[in-house]
Amino acid sequence: MAKLTREQKAVKTTRDFVQIAEIRDTVLALKDGSLRSVVEIGSINFELKSADEQVAIVQGFQNFINSLDFPLQIVVNSRKLDIEPYLKSLEGLTESLKNELLKIQAVEYTRFIKGLTELTNIMAKKFFIVVPFYAIEAVSPTKAGFFGAIKSAVIPSKFVKTLTEEQLGNYKVQIGQRIGVIAEGLSGLGLQTKTLAGDELMNLFYSYYNPGEHL
Repeated sequence: MAKLTREQKAVKTTRDFVQIAEIRDTVLALKDGSLRSVVEIGSINFELKSADEQVAIVQGFQNFINSLDFPLQIVVNSRKLDIEPYLKSLEGLTESLKNELLKIQAVEYTRFIKGLTELTNIMAKKFFIVVPFYAIEAVSPTKAGFFGAIKSAVIPSKFVKTLTEEQLGNYKVQIGQRIGVIAEGLSGLGLQTKTLAGDELMNLFYSYYNPGEHL
């Protein structure tokens, strides 16, 4: 058997590090046999709210968390904002201007933005809620018994490979119910939600494992 090169070993190690076995629509199937859905959450400018509004938002969020009967993970993705495309669009717009006064103002504005980015890092933040689901939750103890219920946990890799569309559909319904609870709870705080699917999930995790690249 031929020995693996250093590059091949590195690829193998990287693949082992990624815990996602596959992506099916809005569901991530992990190597440990569990499922996940990712919900992107909008944002509000908390600092611009009045003191009473801030108190109401904090209390509302506390009530939302206390109302949940399932676990979730809150993820904040903070990245340095790439403004090069914006600056290029400004330069193109400036060149197309016929009014000399507007062109001077556009040049000054572009210079201001460039200077601002040199002085400080402008960060872009995205917020996500990861909704977990374990297939063991969907197994009826009266039908499968205790050992049947933990079967998927014992051989998770087999579970992922044998997951049928019918089973996935049933699990998605239950995950969807959890997402519905989250969406309803956060809508009262003025936050919009969006369940990521397909290419959106792929792009999200690609950006995590390739932080230096911009999609």
